[in-house]
Amino acid sequence: MGQKTHPYGLRLGVTEAHRSRWYAPKALYGELLVEDEKIRKHLDKKLNRTPPNAAVSDIHIERTREELKVILRTARPGLVIGPKGAEVERMTEELQYMTGRKVSISIIEIREPDLDAQLVAENVAEQLKKRMGFRRVVKMRAESVMAAGAKGVKIQISGRLGGAEMSRTLDVRMGALPLSTLQANIDYGFAEAFTTYGAIGVKVWIFKGEYAANEEEENQSNAAGARARARGRR
Repeated sequence: MGQKTHPYGLRLGVTEAHRSRWYAPKALYGELLVEDEKIRKHLDKKLNRTPPNAAVSDIHIERTREELKVILRTARPGLVIGPKGAEVERMTEELQYMTGRKVSISIIEIREPDLDAQLVAENVAEQLKKRMGFRRVVKMRAESVMAAGAKGVKIQISGRLGGAEMSRTLDVRMGALPLSTLQANIDYGFAEAFTTYGAIGVKVWIFKGEYAANEEEENQSNAAGARARARGRR
């Protein structure tokens, strides 16, 4: 039997903070959980699935009694903000109408898109849709990730590669990838390329180094993440 674990789920509460940070009584929990998923799907469709692509890799949600705070991590903050903040205002109004709550949106810029696993996966999927050679695409992206300063990378694609009748799997690995080490900062991303001959799945793992050696990321300087990390080092 396979012993695979999700790189983010394995580290949750040890070195990773939750992507939804709020507390709710049992009667309200399910409703808020569904609302979080609706917000994520709405923003993903609006920003990532319709041109121009805003390259949003992650959406964090924080709730207080009065306010719903949405934190967007994006490689193209200018597209998300819009001219004079018009796009942010429009999104805020949409979310307020959708949830019936006061909403605030924060934007964090991803300075190095080649080190973000989700953006790398989306990029590979986009190129596969354009019918580029799958071996060349995977190898080039892995090399660009290593050139950006990663300590290790693995890119895996599965499906009807090159339009073949039978589905298969191809992966490229470079550098170190300690998936079982909890203190290892492993970024994971998944995307799908819907081609004319079927769906091709893209998975990306990027090893950025040990957590102890890295500074806390801006959007995870939340107390919960810091406390969890401190517990992991004791």
